[in-house]
Amino acid sequence: MTTPTISADEFQALEQKVLRAVEVVKREREARAAAEAEVASLRQQIAALKSESSAAESEISTLTKEREAVRTRVEKMLQQMDELL
Repeated sequence: MTTPTISADEFQALEQKVLRAVEVVKREREARAAAEAEVASLRQQIAALKSESSAAESEISTLTKEREAVRTRVEKMLQQMDELL
């Protein structure tokens, strides 16, 4: 049985490839962690905007109802003024 032999240059080249692969994996993990943190932040921002939007819609609805009430009162007053004339 013969054992394959690897020259020192081949071993060093293999070592360099492994080190580069480790660095690539490390950078990709860091990039993934940064992307996941950004996604979490954006999700929080979206939730906050949805909440603000809901509050704004509620306020618009309230203001619309108030406007209609004022319109009705003004129409009644105008009608009463017409009756006086």
